[in-house]
Amino acid sequence: MTDFRFVADDFAVSPQISAADVAVAAAMGFTLIVNNRPDGEAAVQPPGAAIEAAARAAGLNYVHIPVIGAPNAEQVEAVRRATEHAPGKVLAYCRSGTRSIVTWALGQAADGKMTRGDLLRRAARAGYDLSAVLSA
Repeated sequence: MTDFRFVADDFAVSPQISAADVAVAAAMGFTLIVNNRPDGEAAVQPPGAAIEAAARAAGLNYVHIPVIGAPNAEQVEAVRRATEHAPGKVLAYCRSGTRSIVTWALGQAADGKMTRGDLLRRAARAGYDLSAVLSA
């Protein structure tokens, strides 16, 4: 079930994706998939290696930056660097998409690329409430 939620023209988040979703992402012009979900978090989730193989087969780049709970500074920076240097649209996913959007938004806020209000509005349009995460 493809559920890509755009929060910027070149960045979307999603709950857990499948290999079939990777093909959809490629057709939509994504160039990078960021996996923020640790392997083995749930028995039914596809392993990251399977998503990576599907991404590589579809010509997409793939990076695994697992986040457990709240992202730390290194994870925020890793996502910021990966998305900043991506040659096109980026799709980040985790179980629900929350860790992915939080990690991305914290990087955007730290860079000063977007205001807190803009990030909150973009997240809300995608179905996420970041008011507790982004300090006033």
